[in-house]
Order: sequence, then C-alpha cells, then structure tokens
Amino acid sequence: MKQKLSTLVAQARGGRVVRTAFLDGDEIDRRLLQDDDVRHKIAGGFPDARRVLLTLHPAHIPDVDAGVAVYRVTPEDAAPAWDVQDFAVQLRRLDLLEDQIGDVREDRGGAFLVAATGKAAQALAALSELGGRAVDVEEVGESAGKGSKLREVVVPSMRVDVVGAKGFGVSRAYFQQGIDGGKVRLNGQSARASSEIREGDSLSAEGLGRIDFKRVVNETRRGNFKVELDVHR
Repeated sequence: MKQKLSTLVAQARGGRVVRTAFLDGDEIDRRLLQDDDVRHKIAGGFPDARRVLLTLHPAHIPDVDAGVAVYRVTPEDAAPAWDVQDFAVQLRRLDLLEDQIGDVREDRGGAFLVAATGKAAQALAALSELGGRAVDVEEVGESAGKGSKLREVVVPSMRVDVVGAKGFGVSRAYFQQGIDGGKVRLNGQSARASSEIREGDSLSAEGLGRIDFKRVVNETRRGNFKVELDVHR
C-alpha cells in the first residue's frame, strides 16, 4: 500500500483527482499524505467506518465528492429475520465487486445500511429483491452519521483518552474501555491512551464516531488547553 499511495500522491500533485477502492483504514500511512500540494479525503459512509475510500486531489481544487453512498435496505416481509451475517451472505450472492462495498451494518426496524461505490452502488440503488425477498432500498446520502458539530472544549492534556472522552461527552473510564478493546484508532492505527493527538489528527471510536482535531485555541491560566474539535456522529 505504501508504494501505491506514493504513486497516487504523485498523480494528485500532477493535477489529477485519484481515488482508491474500499480498503482497511489501518492500511493508510497518513504520513505520506502530508503534502502542501495535495489534499485528501477519507470517507467510508460512517463516521467510524473501518473500510474507507481515499480520494486525493490537487490543492487548488477546493473540494471533491467523497465517492461513497450509503443505502438502507429493508426487507418488506417480517420473517424470518436476518442478522447482519445473514444479510452479508445474501449481498455476496449478488456478485458485486468486493472492493466496491464498504461497511455493512444493522439499522432500526430490521433494515441494514450498506456503504458502496461505483457499479456496486448502482446495483444497490436498483435492487428490488434479495435472497428471494422483496426489499425496499433508500439512499441515505454520503454519510449515515447524524452529522458533525464543531466544539470547543477545555482539556488538561492532549492525551487520546482525555481528548476523546471530552470530545464525545463520555466518561474517561468508558472511553478507556474502548481503547482496551481495540475500538479506538488514531489516524487509522490502534490508539493507546497515552498517545498524544495533534492538529490535523483524526480519532475514531467504534460506536461513537470520529473527532477531527482542528486546532489549539489557547492555553488557559491554569495550564489547560482550549481546543477546537470537529465531532462526527
């Protein structure tokens, strides 16, 4: 992935908009993305997505489409109920390209959420039957999260456990459980509680969402830090 990513960065620096297929977010070496001439967007349809698309584009282009859409697929009959594993099996039988399907999750009311791109997204949008059952398909947009909110919070340090708990509005002990369970990632890598978060970093927690660390606003008289966070849920 490192060699391929270097090539993509070079292509974006040369004026192209380039995008990967879905890949594991942990495979992205974000150090290679620190380039003044290149901008990037990482999107998986969910704030805490494990499978994501990476889009790179020249810095003079202000923004690009994320390339991912999320579809809600609802079986119209009530029984027998599928769990997410059953649904994933039925989805694989559609013979869609695996690298065009992102995370698959259960939703309320027996429905399922699927992140997709390319021809897989087109196939899902046109779907009327799955596994012999009639289904209703609704596109819910580029993100199945509840949106993002810019927050300013005061923290005593830049530790992941401190900033994460404060940003998501949960207890530090609860957030520590997520870290211990491997559910918290800093820039795509498994996070430690003592790791420090810096401007430009991205912190994701399974079930909670993602925090993009924007900036340090100031240092208070008591030695704490007021920071600006973009919290996606």
